[in-house]
Amino acid sequence: ISSNKNAMVTPDAFEKMTGSIAEDLCAKVYREYERMLAMNNALDFDDLLCKTVELFETCEEVLAYYQERFRYILIDEYQDTNAVQFRLVHLLAAKYRNLCAVGDDDQSIYKFRGADIGNILNFEKYFPESKVIRLEQNYRSTQSILNVANEVIRHNTGRKGKTLWTANGDGARVRFREFQSGYEEGEYIAGVIGNQTGSGRLRYGDFAILYRTNAQSRIFEEK
Repeated sequence: ISSNKNAMVTPDAFEKMTGSIAEDLCAKVYREYERMLAMNNALDFDDLLCKTVELFETCEEVLAYYQERFRYILIDEYQDTNAVQFRLVHLLAAKYRNLCAVGDDDQSIYKFRGADIGNILNFEKYFPESKVIRLEQNYRSTQSILNVANEVIRHNTGRKGKTLWTANGDGARVRFREFQSGYEEGEYIAGVIGNQTGSGRLRYGDFAILYRTNAQSRIFEEK
C-alpha cells in the first residue's frame, strides 16, 4: 500500500495492474484500508504527501498561497525522492523556478522504499534552465580510497559521470579481503588491531570499524 501511494497509484489503478492472486488480494485490502481511513477521518504517513499533492492539483488558490510562501526551495538527498515527493516539489516550484537540489545518483540506495533515481538523472529535462554544479572535491578521504570508489562506481549504468578527487594526498593503499563468515572476518580485524596496538605504533582510538547495522557489532565485540 505504501509503495502504491508513493507512486501515486490509487486502488482503482492498482486493481487494473494486478496479475496474480496475491496482487488481487492486495488490491482488495488496499481499497478496504482506504475506506476505513476515510470512515475514521484519518490519514496515514503517506497520505500527508499524497493528499497535499491532491489538494494542490485541485485547488489553485491553495497552491498559489504556498508558492508565494516558499519562493526558494532547497532539497537535500534528492536522489532518494519518490514520485509523490517529486510531484509536490514540481508544483511548489512551478511559479518562481527557484529550486536547488543537492544529491548524488551514485548514492541512490532507497529504491525499495520507492525512490526514483530518474528524478535526479532527468533533473535538467524537467528544469531546462537549471545549472549543474559538480561537487567532486572530497574532504574526508584519501585519493587511494577515492580511486577505488571511482573504479567500482563507474560500472553503474544510468548515472552522471563524475571523478572524485582530494587534496589530502594518496594515503595508504586500500586492502580488500573476502571471508567465508562473519566470525572469520571478526577474527581477522581483531587480529590486525591487536598486532598494530601490541607493537605500540597505534592506539585503539586510532581505529574505526564500519558496519551497516548495530546488530553486526556483536562479533567484533566478542573477538
